Amino acid sequence: MTETLWREQLGAGLQQLGVTLTAQQQTRLLDFLALLNKWNRAYNLTAVREPAEMVSRQLLDSLSILPRVTAPHLLDVGAGGGLPGIPLAIACPDRRFTLLDSNSKKTRFLTQCVLELNLANVDIIHGRAEQCPADVLYQQISSRAFTALRNLVDWCGHLLAEDGEFLAMKGQFPDDEVAALPAGWRMRSHQALAVPGCSGERHLLVIDRDSNH
Repeated sequence: MTETLWREQLGAGLQQLGVTLTAQQQTRLLDFLALLNKWNRAYNLTAVREPAEMVSRQLLDSLSILPRVTAPHLLDVGAGGGLPGIPLAIACPDRRFTLLDSNSKKTRFLTQCVLELNLANVDIIHGRAEQCPADVLYQQISSRAFTALRNLVDWCGHLLAEDGEFLAMKGQFPDDEVAALPAGWRMRSHQALAVPGCSGERHLLVIDRDSNH
């Protein structure tokens, strides 16, 4: 029953978002959701435990930033249960995604997802962002309810390409966090996200370096 409901919710939600995915991609998204639901019981990967809310609050919420994902290789920090990184990777098989998290239980789950879902375009790193060597600089770094914006740029700024941008997903608009951004960083733009089936505010903030500093 749950799978039928999820498939219907996903199909209707993708239509509302204006996102076109193949039947195989949609099945893979639902397989990921089933894995997340199963592992969540033991690993506490997400606070969303009501199956009827999972498609909207996890899959559709993650895919709501899809139009903004333009980099050939994106880093998702504080990846947690793989949101938004795994749904984005399923939707964009031609782009690379690196998912970083300091919690070994979560990276173990993510590694299992990559294996079971056969995601050739996803790499998993277990570690703290601020200790991550800058061997690769990313054009885009995404985060979803990870930390305050100031921490995001302080901990991850060295991993961002000079002309790169952070895609920070937030609930209520964080005026205080924007005001607290350190010198040299700015909010370049922001948009309200309309996520089918989700009540409450959702925002995407694009943060980049301020060339005037």
